[in-house]
Amino acid sequence: MEPPSISPPSPPPTQPAKYVYDFAEGNKDLKDLLGGKGANLAEMTRLGLPVPPGFTLTTEACRAYLATGTEPAGLRDEVSAHLDALERRMGKRLGQGADPLLVSVRSGARFSMPGMMDTVLNIGLSDTSVTALAAQAGDERFAWDSYRRLIQMFGKTVLGIDGDRFEHALEEARHAAGATSDVDLDAERLRALVATYKQLVREATGRDFPQDPRTQLDLAVRAVFGSWNGDRARLYRRQERIPDDLGTAVSVCAMVFGNLGPDSGTGVAFTRDPATGHQGVYGDYLPNAQGEDVVAGIRNTVPLADLERLDPASYHGLLRIMETLENHYRDLCDIEFTIERGTLWMLQTRVGKRTAAAAFRIATQLLDQGLIDEPEALRRVTGAQLAQLMFPRFDTTAVDTGTAVLGTGIAASPGAAVGAAVFDAATAVERAARGEDVILVRRETNPDDLDGMLAARGILTSRGGKTSHAAVVARGMGKTCVCGAEGLQVDTAGRRFTTADGQVIEEGDILSVDGAGGTVYRGRVPVVPSAVVDYFEHGTGTGDDDLVRAVDRIMRYADRVRRLGVRANADTAEDAARARRFGAEGIGLCRTEHMFLGERRALVERLILAETDAEREAALGALLPLQRGDFSDLFAAMDGRPVTVRLLDPPLHEFLPDLTDLSVRVATGDDPHDRALLPAVRRLHEQNPMLGLRGVRLGLVVPGLFAMQVRAIAEAAADRRAVGGDPHAEIMIPLVGTVRELEIVREEAEAAIAEVARRRGAELSLSLGTMIELPRAALTAGHIAECADFFSFGTNDLTQTVWGFSRDDVEAGFFSAYLEKGIFGVSPFETIDRDGVGALVRTAARAGRATRPDLQLGVCGEHGGDPESVHFFDEVGLDYVSCSPFRIPVARLEAGRAATARTHDA
Repeated sequence: MEPPSISPPSPPPTQPAKYVYDFAEGNKDLKDLLGGKGANLAEMTRLGLPVPPGFTLTTEACRAYLATGTEPAGLRDEVSAHLDALERRMGKRLGQGADPLLVSVRSGARFSMPGMMDTVLNIGLSDTSVTALAAQAGDERFAWDSYRRLIQMFGKTVLGIDGDRFEHALEEARHAAGATSDVDLDAERLRALVATYKQLVREATGRDFPQDPRTQLDLAVRAVFGSWNGDRARLYRRQERIPDDLGTAVSVCAMVFGNLGPDSGTGVAFTRDPATGHQGVYGDYLPNAQGEDVVAGIRNTVPLADLERLDPASYHGLLRIMETLENHYRDLCDIEFTIERGTLWMLQTRVGKRTAAAAFRIATQLLDQGLIDEPEALRRVTGAQLAQLMFPRFDTTAVDTGTAVLGTGIAASPGAAVGAAVFDAATAVERAARGEDVILVRRETNPDDLDGMLAARGILTSRGGKTSHAAVVARGMGKTCVCGAEGLQVDTAGRRFTTADGQVIEEGDILSVDGAGGTVYRGRVPVVPSAVVDYFEHGTGTGDDDLVRAVDRIMRYADRVRRLGVRANADTAEDAARARRFGAEGIGLCRTEHMFLGERRALVERLILAETDAEREAALGALLPLQRGDFSDLFAAMDGRPVTVRLLDPPLHEFLPDLTDLSVRVATGDDPHDRALLPAVRRLHEQNPMLGLRGVRLGLVVPGLFAMQVRAIAEAAADRRAVGGDPHAEIMIPLVGTVRELEIVREEAEAAIAEVARRRGAELSLSLGTMIELPRAALTAGHIAECADFFSFGTNDLTQTVWGFSRDDVEAGFFSAYLEKGIFGVSPFETIDRDGVGALVRTAARAGRATRPDLQLGVCGEHGGDPESVHFFDEVGLDYVSCSPFRIPVARLEAGRAATARTHDA
């Protein structure tokens, strides 16, 4: 007989979810739950500041509603309970009685998204309660003005009616009354406008404007929840990299009225100037108005300082509150307030958004005031803000009204560039040599355009993305660049481009390219230079000295506390020298393929066409002294600091003419050189060259190629040492997938180094390592480390191979759709994909160090200069990041921020 079954004990009853919090229940640390607005209203209530009472529906309620399309169980009952408590506290009923309670319904997400979601004021007004409000306030005009505002906001936000229809009706009412502003409309005209609005609602929706106050409240809450997924909110989140799954909270607050007459009003105040960071009284005030009037700009405001004349008591009370809030939040505060018949009410506060210049100034000001310490001051600024300060910018206030916007593209490399349009590299070089400023315009760029890119003030392409050739090279050179301006039809043969609206820009026409905003203008837009770049270049600044002092102070602290080293991706002595001035501690990537362009291309052709060992040796022998000279210059520029030289990586066909072009020339011409080249070009042509004969495979297949480069590096190091220098050369073998590849190349390289050392009588100690840029290399990193002195993660190619993407193709193809659908929050070529590519980096770092604890780890992809990625590389334990020279200060700053974040979180 089986023993009786024993039922497991019942789990303890779970507490029902709490979806609604009174303002008195929360605090500023509950932003994830209450949103920024709800958390800060609760904090101001806790501080005893004059906040109208109310309650907040949580982000959890929003997420539940968006997931199912219906309110979560229990939410309605919780709202009813809190509404009853609010009514008892106010001694009023929502939309009922002789003194009706009215409420506002406002959105408030975890991160500030100003203007991106919806607000409805004056909930509770109806045909009945409007007369009661008029009698209670003793102001019929005020009541009807409040009612028309409710219908207008409710109609647009909740019922989805085109807001222009209400605006047109309001404009007609003003015109009929001969009024210049809605403030000039009397009670009778506002009563008529309400009737017009109600008729508009009936025509647009087929039903009357809801008269039941609770129905108004419930519909408004659902509309605000739904506005989280509105087009403008989604677009803003993509721009600001705010996750889509957070949801918004909704705050329900007892109304206070700024439109009760001249002793009432509404305004916005900042505890410091958000544009400059300077201390003072900043903000706007609008008498006899409600809060949305200030934001909408439908009436001209007066400076906040004028409030001292209009209402001295409220003004000085506001100043006291501003000081309280700034000291409490220890930051610039953005405040919304209303004055109702001389009584000041606080409707919102938040840590205010600010410009990059203001961020640096405010951080050091608060440090001097003792409100924050140095680590916090560093955390208050970002690499993105520093980058904004480094690029010249257009003075948009001086833009001539005749300047036309020609198109927009991807803001690939910030800055402001003005020059004549040119359509090929040779023309760019030629005209720049004559002293002209030029903008190089191409469909896309390739390595052959490098001279033209160097000569140009800015680069404009109709194809490509943020990590296309044009973008990456432009950022490295500090050049302004807009890529992917798809509305422009570029005709390089005809030396012109045509805009989407049919404008034609010929070669020589002046363009202004805004690399920060992605906009292209016809004509010359004035620019303002950056004093911050002058500081980095020369240790001095011009003009805005207090800003430069703030940047200098924060950068010095970041350098003091950071663990990560910062190196540069640099291929020339000029780039290396500039990188060093910018604070680079070495070169993390020298791309030797850039040394084979221009006139040297002919020598590479000789190597490719060589049919005998002698011909091959002769070609390599001609390249050797040129390479040695390149490396000698680099070692001199970076004396005493490491220089990581990547051996030749791209496929050889990149140094040869295009197969189709060459075939046409052979078919139509009689050039023996072209005929000799064609078989080689055909032989080296690949369907997918990124995965073909390149990197370490070249060194294994083309005899003597890598040995020549290693010999040149060793000889340059010996020469430098002979004159008293201190070269630190590191030789990097690219695209290794198995340890055996590295073993073979290392053996050949060590033999070449030993031969140079013996011949020169020098003691040479050169490190040999590899790039980890293939998934197999990352997964077998423990074995590869047995043969490597260092790893450098090539995250550009690692991202391509992990995702199966061809970068140039996908960015120009479907990336915009992926971003739109939320598959990406941001391009994985811009910021490291932590879950995929990042996981392989973490795996390889651990495995490599397990095999060789002293293994040096770095990263040399463009991610090395991306602020968010720098934090990841710090977490993983890499020794350094390497990025283009212009991004070095950003990487330095973010490495410091990563260090302080680590200790702060601990």
